[in-house]
Amino acid sequence: MGLIRVFIVLFFFTSISGNALFSQQKSALPSRQSDSITQKILKKNNLPEARKSETLRNKKIVSLSIVLVIILFFLFYFFYQNNKLKQKIKRKDAKQKILLNIINAGIDSHEIENKKIASFLHDNINSLLSSVGLHLNTFTAQNNIKSEEIQKAKTILQEAHDLLRDMSHDLIPTLLVRFGLIYALEDLCERNSNSSIHFEFSSTISTNKRYSEKFEMKVYFIVSELFSNIIKHSDARKAQISLLENNDQLIIIIHDDGKGFKTEKLNEAEGFGLNRIRARIKKYKGSFAIVSKENEGTSIKIRIPLSH
Repeated sequence: MGLIRVFIVLFFFTSISGNALFSQQKSALPSRQSDSITQKILKKNNLPEARKSETLRNKKIVSLSIVLVIILFFLFYFFYQNNKLKQKIKRKDAKQKILLNIINAGIDSHEIENKKIASFLHDNINSLLSSVGLHLNTFTAQNNIKSEEIQKAKTILQEAHDLLRDMSHDLIPTLLVRFGLIYALEDLCERNSNSSIHFEFSSTISTNKRYSEKFEMKVYFIVSELFSNIIKHSDARKAQISLLENNDQLIIIIHDDGKGFKTEKLNEAEGFGLNRIRARIKKYKGSFAIVSKENEGTSIKIRIPLSH
C-alpha cells in the first residue's frame, strides 16, 4: 500500500509538473507569435522607406555616372582639340621653316653669284679697262698727240671704269671684303647721305673687329635693304644707325624721322622685302622688331647671336 501511495504521489507530482510546463510553453507560444507579427508589421511599414532610399541611391549613382561621362567627353574633346591645334602649329612651323629655307637658299645662291660677278668685274673687266687707259695715255704722251677723239675715248673709258667699279661695289663692297663690316656700314651711310636725307653712323664696336665673311655679308645686305626702304618710303630727313655688342649678341638699331606706318600692315608690305630680311636674321636665330607710328618715324631693332 505504501508503494502504491508513493507511486500515486509521484504520478500526481509528475502530472502537475507536466501541466505547469505545458502551460508555460502554451503561454510562451503566443508571445513568440506576437513578436513575429510585430516584426512583420514593422517590415511592412519600413518597406516603402527602404525602397525610397534605394531608389534615391540609384538615382544618385545614375546622376554621378552621367556627370562623369559628360566630364570625360569634354576632357576627350579638349584633348582632341589641343592635339589638333598642336598638329596645326607643327605643320605651320614646318611650312615656315621650309619657306625660310627656300628663301635663304635663294639668298645664298644670289649672294654667291653676286660675289662671282663682282670678282669678275673687278679683277678682269676693270683691270682691262685700266690697262687700255694706261696704254692710251702712254701712246698720246710719247707721240705728243692732242686729239679730241682720243680725249673723248679716254673720258668714255673712265666712265665705263667708274660704272663697273660702282656696280662691283653694289654687288660686293670692296670695303666689306677688305676692311670688315664696321667700315663698310660707315661708308654705306656716307654714300646714301645727300641733300634730301642724312644718315648718321655710331658704333661702340672696334673698327678692327672682324666676323666671318658670310655673316658680314648677310648683315651688310640687311642694313642696305633697310636703308633702301627708308630712302624710298619714309620721306625722312634724318636716319641713324647704331651698332653694339651685348651678351654675345650683335645689336643693330636703325631709326628715322619719317612718316612712319601702321605696324599691323606689315604683312601687306611685301614690297619692303621684309621676308628676305627676316629669313636672313632667322638663319642666325636672331630677332627683328619694328616700332612705328604714323608721322612719328620708325625704329628697327635687330639682335643676332654671335655664337653661330
